[in-house]
Amino acid sequence: MRIYGRVQGVFFRKYAQMTAQALGIGGFVRNEPDGSVLAEIEGAEEELERFVQWAHRGSPAARVERVEVEKDLLPLGETHFRIQ
Repeated sequence: MRIYGRVQGVFFRKYAQMTAQALGIGGFVRNEPDGSVLAEIEGAEEELERFVQWAHRGSPAARVERVEVEKDLLPLGETHFRIQ
């Protein structure tokens, strides 16, 4: 998924990591040069949906304007969530 808005410099990635770990989701999150944040996540469908819902709010200082989700990608077997 790609998250747009004020999402860099507001601890978005750290909160994403904490949220993913609490949900048992694997994958990664990273800042992109265009100011967005890219997150690739995998896990149980219910937990993935909860993470997507969280991403629409983001960290307390974030101002999320838009979230684009691409589904049905092949899983890579990620079991840990990391910040890149």
